[in-house]
Amino acid sequence: MHLTLQQLRLFEAVLRIGSYTRAAEELHLTQPAVSIQIKRLEEQIGLPLFEKVGKKTFPTPAGEAVYATSLEILGKLDDLGVDIERMKGNVQGPLALSVVTTTQYFLPRLLGQFLRHYPDVEPRLRFSNRARVVERLLNNEDDFVVMGRIPDDSQLESYPFLENILVPVAPPEHPLVGQKNIPLEALVSERFLEREEGSGTRIALGRLLKENGLRMEPYMELGSAEAIKQGVMSGLGLGVLSQHALLLESSTGKLAILDVQGFPIRRRWYAVHLKGKTLSLTAKTFLDFILEQGSEVLGQGCPVE
Repeated sequence: MHLTLQQLRLFEAVLRIGSYTRAAEELHLTQPAVSIQIKRLEEQIGLPLFEKVGKKTFPTPAGEAVYATSLEILGKLDDLGVDIERMKGNVQGPLALSVVTTTQYFLPRLLGQFLRHYPDVEPRLRFSNRARVVERLLNNEDDFVVMGRIPDDSQLESYPFLENILVPVAPPEHPLVGQKNIPLEALVSERFLEREEGSGTRIALGRLLKENGLRMEPYMELGSAEAIKQGVMSGLGLGVLSQHALLLESSTGKLAILDVQGFPIRRRWYAVHLKGKTLSLTAKTFLDFILEQGSEVLGQGCPVE
């Protein structure tokens, strides 16, 4: 058999993702190109690698065997690349990160500062919702991911590197602005804009309300911190946001932080990867950078313990 590394990479991606189209997008190829290479791989193997049952596609026994071998070969190649990179001692080349959307307010600043020191690094930064970031984390598709709430999984290694302070916000003309020690019940009675189910911010707010015997029906559900921010500024309702998202609006008076009982909610941002993962020199250097200098770069004082 004359298998190519490209064929193994494509097959691994198709089986892992479960879609020719999405695998093609990930590898920056067209869907027909992926299909052709998988067909050629099947011809080399001499057996079908996929079978269709109903509307779903599953790997055949031969497909499972090829997948296991693909993981082993591609993993060894990755390890070899890491070893060679460390021997050279050069911080350069790809840095693959998946991060939740709220990190858009601080992670580009950290990455920009890092690139000033290491201009030969090639960052690949994916902003996505938490569910997709968790999926990529568990599939080991990135060097590491950044999120605010870690999945309950003992196979993960996590590193807290920055405080994530959640505060209630309102438009500056709202009647609650300027009041002190506002009861949590007053917040619940207002029109409220919440993040989607599964969001770390929504879960943290829900936990606070539950601890106080309260519940809230959101006036609107919005899919990002930026959407919440724009909605609050437009007078659609109140919201809870990370202070990282409010630097410009709070300093210019476009949004006001409310003094509500139970707030601020203090959480953390984490860098996370699978246990036992060997980070490349570039990824390890960036991880050390955000752990040691992240808070200082962002003007947040000392790093979180």
